Amino acid sequence: MLPDRSVPDVIAQRNQIAERGSKPSLLFLVSGLLLLVIMFVVSLLVGARMLTLLHLWQALTGEARNTTEQIILLDYRLPRTLLAVLCGAAFGVSGALIQAATRNPLADPGILGVNAGAGFFVTLAVGLLGWQSIDTYIWAAFSGAIVVTGIVYLLGASSGAGGATPVRLVLAGVALSAVLGGIGSALALLNPQTFDALRMWSIGSVAGRNMHVLVSVLPFILTGLLIACLLAPSLNAVALGDDLARSLGTHILRTRLLVVLAVTLLAGAGTAACGPIGFIGLMVPHMVRWFTGPDQRRIIGFTMIFAPLLLLSADIAGRLVLFPGELEAGIVTAFIGAPVLIILAQRRQVSGL
Repeated sequence: MLPDRSVPDVIAQRNQIAERGSKPSLLFLVSGLLLLVIMFVVSLLVGARMLTLLHLWQALTGEARNTTEQIILLDYRLPRTLLAVLCGAAFGVSGALIQAATRNPLADPGILGVNAGAGFFVTLAVGLLGWQSIDTYIWAAFSGAIVVTGIVYLLGASSGAGGATPVRLVLAGVALSAVLGGIGSALALLNPQTFDALRMWSIGSVAGRNMHVLVSVLPFILTGLLIACLLAPSLNAVALGDDLARSLGTHILRTRLLVVLAVTLLAGAGTAACGPIGFIGLMVPHMVRWFTGPDQRRIIGFTMIFAPLLLLSADIAGRLVLFPGELEAGIVTAFIGAPVLIILAQRRQVSGL
């Protein structure tokens, strides 16, 4: 039985909201793109050794071959900056998908067990197989994200009538994450020396990654972003409620399965490359929604811009706070995200989905 409002009335109301926000959204888009370009350049120049735009130009044009500045820029900072952009988009869009699919604006990719699965499998790889390099345990992290997310979906789907509902997925994800986190911590305590290499990854950082890591996760993240863009119209229908979505011809089960697949690809690959950097998938889609309204096409598109901007800013801030040392990006986002989460939770009305 459908709600009191008819389907055309609901759609018309959402279209009116989207139209009212078109001009502010355009300004928001241009500002975001400009800031992203600026922060990309700043990320290449800022660090323990400060560089100039002239150094950057000479390194990119080949005028300063095999110099210290060129090695720093092309071998260290360029892969790090590109990875921050790529993984920032992955974390942000995965959060937008989860929030849309569960109709919960405070949801986070971690509720599906992606981070827990990646962390647990890396713990097993380091502790049992002796893997110590990012190039090796990146695949363990990604495999863990896929396997555990699949288990979460199966648990949610088999827990009663109605299939894998958002509430069941959340409960299964939180429960399994707690179990795997406890087991992983216990294994790490048994042999602390073996897990020294894992500490930097578990905090969350884009430092120390080379172009090989970027290339390894690139296909998975691009595939996840493509699926997210294709899902946007269906997610707009899902946001109206299951009954209205079905009346509009949306296949609810297929949409949720594709959301799980996209989130696994995005958050799994991002976590494998950078570690479990939190709060980006929570903060960015929620704040973007203030400017774009409930249209998932805009939310996903704008999140692809502002999530990388947040991760880049956190990484740059980490280089400056303890200069000439560094503070990992995962710690910076936690400092920002925790107060934001408290503020959002205390608001009487959060941005509508």
